[in-house]
Amino acid sequence: MQALDPESIQLIQLSVPNLCRLAVSERIELEALHIAEGALPPSKTVARALTQLDLGTPALWCIPFLIVSTSRSTLLGACGFKTAPVNGSVEISYGVARAERGHGIATMAVGKLQQLAARSDLVQQVVAHILPDNTASSNVVARLGFSPEGTLVDTDGELVMRWVWRVAS
Repeated sequence: MQALDPESIQLIQLSVPNLCRLAVSERIELEALHIAEGALPPSKTVARALTQLDLGTPALWCIPFLIVSTSRSTLLGACGFKTAPVNGSVEISYGVARAERGHGIATMAVGKLQQLAARSDLVQQVVAHILPDNTASSNVVARLGFSPEGTLVDTDGELVMRWVWRVAS
């Protein structure tokens, strides 16, 4: 695979109709994009987004973004915010299709999430919870200036490392 131009990686937020289609395992409409196997957001992410929407959370903070290579017309993965910021803190999640890993895609996508969060004026820190044995993901956030701040048990009952990136003041 040729190196990806960072400018060709775009975050495109899922539409609510496509989010609802994913929730019932229907095919989504993506206007001629090839979908890499494993690139769509997982069902727990879709369910969380729909729950957050029902609670009135603004779409920016709960509907996943698709990670798209415009140069290849391919959906490579998904990322987004888990909920609206609370006390200046917002948590992110991200995933890249297995066949697309190792090419800087997650780094580019998380960097774009950092930019969105920083521009919002609601966020002082971005948090990522990463399984301790997920070295690749830990490397992504470390490369982007996140710092490890200890372990905790997340809402799925898993022990994770809490990584934090603070927005420059």
